[in-house]
Amino acid sequence: MQQFLEFLSNHPLMFAALAAVLVALVINELHGNLRGAKRLSPADVVRLINDQDAVVLDVRTGADFKKGHLLGAVNIPVNRIAERHKELGKDRSRPVVAYCALGSAAPAATDQLAKLGFESVYVLKGGINNWQQAGMPVTTKS
Repeated sequence: MQQFLEFLSNHPLMFAALAAVLVALVINELHGNLRGAKRLSPADVVRLINDQDAVVLDVRTGADFKKGHLLGAVNIPVNRIAERHKELGKDRSRPVVAYCALGSAAPAATDQLAKLGFESVYVLKGGINNWQQAGMPVTTKS
């Protein structure tokens, strides 16, 4: 404890920066958890796709989509959801799993989908990056 206090007194700016980063991380997690859509792990997404035939929605740009995406994903950039949501099908009770690169843009898409009447909307936690880190496959085929 004595060493910690000595470090704190010798490096107050470094400690303040560490505290700010920790607070930002906590706020980001809380904000994500308090939003409407539930965040799912890659394994949970696979189960949802297999068990309930979920629609997979990629909300990244078309260029990013072409570099690699989940098999069967529909690409609608987050800023085009309102005008192109009909591409997800007429059955609004069918689950929709949205993802982006890191999991930060997809919640905005699921918020829009919920307002449009989609009943079960989810976010792939950590986005496609988390999907790939979990060893899950991606494709470049449309």
